[in-house]
Amino acid sequence: MQVVYTTMVFLFTAGFAGGLYYAGHTLFASVEYDSQIETDDEQIVHSNGISASNGGEGAKATPPPPAWPLPLDRDAYDARLLDLIDYLPPATPATTSTSTPVAPVSDLVFSSSSNVTVQGAAWPPANPYPHGGALLPFNRIIAYYGNYFSTRMGILGEFDRATVLAQLASTSASYEAVDPDTPVVPAIHYIAMVAQADAGSDGMYRNVMPDEHIERAFSMAEEIDGIVFLDLQVGLSTIQRELPQFREYLTRPNAHLGIDPEFAMAPSGAAPGTVIGTYDAEDINFVIDWLSEIVREHQLPPKVLVVHRFTQNMVTNYQDIQPTPEVQVVMHMDGWGSKQLKRNTHARVIEPEPVQFAGLKIFYKNDLKPPSTGIFTPAEAIEMHPEPIYIQYQ
Repeated sequence: MQVVYTTMVFLFTAGFAGGLYYAGHTLFASVEYDSQIETDDEQIVHSNGISASNGGEGAKATPPPPAWPLPLDRDAYDARLLDLIDYLPPATPATTSTSTPVAPVSDLVFSSSSNVTVQGAAWPPANPYPHGGALLPFNRIIAYYGNYFSTRMGILGEFDRATVLAQLASTSASYEAVDPDTPVVPAIHYIAMVAQADAGSDGMYRNVMPDEHIERAFSMAEEIDGIVFLDLQVGLSTIQRELPQFREYLTRPNAHLGIDPEFAMAPSGAAPGTVIGTYDAEDINFVIDWLSEIVREHQLPPKVLVVHRFTQNMVTNYQDIQPTPEVQVVMHMDGWGSKQLKRNTHARVIEPEPVQFAGLKIFYKNDLKPPSTGIFTPAEAIEMHPEPIYIQYQ
């Protein structure tokens, strides 16, 4: 069995307390928006909350939809989920002129409270419908990743602001060219808490980045009408302890979250880089519930939670992870290597353990190491099954 492991590099940055630790990975309920027909009033209520009468006398006016949550077009949502797996309906058995007509066969399973699924298939997994305004799967997120203190942690720290934004715009356009039906939302994915080579004063092996750097990430995203992901590497601390300090940032409508099990070291008690860390479904559900509360309190569009993964043990009890109408979950395959090795890792740790959406990381440098012959093109990236709806570049 081949496993894509990340390359561990310790970095010490002048003027910054503690050595930055870097890893080379780095169609068709709870909210009732169903279309329905009120036969008594001959009133049609559409899934977008806009009503239209068929002209019958005495038709009742439909009250306006609530300001929050926004309605969701469930038919469009289900159709997009099926597109991500290149769904094809079963073939209808052939008939002759003397045979009894055969009804069309369908293997789609519908529910009033969760998205469409395909009988006997792992994807798409059943989850609650998100609130209206959800980014996924109506858009593809193209993210640039890194930390401003390091030129080796990703493209955000390697080039100046103008170069990064110009290249992100070009990359985004390349995905829209190969898949014009899926608009791209550009993202700045900034590592806001970095695992450290040194234990630090509290022995937790992690450090929070300066406020001005986090605000720089938001400023860059706003310049391109994009979104921000704050990524957390908690070291020997826990996500339960560290997440609340980022609450103010995550109340912003364009703020989303990434968590990195590779550097979640509390279960092992080991320092970052000595072993690969792990999160259990219980930890991930804590994050989902915490974000969900923020979305409800501030009446925000759904958040996106990205969970990095390149081995099975990085995420345990995946089947217990529970997305909510407020939080969409991406399991992000972030191992590096040749195209075939990355396909194999995706097939081993993402495809057989469905949560909600799939993601993919592409390394501009590490994916070129021998025996690799090149990085994924946009067309090659979206050929994976299921199709990644969040793609990150480092």
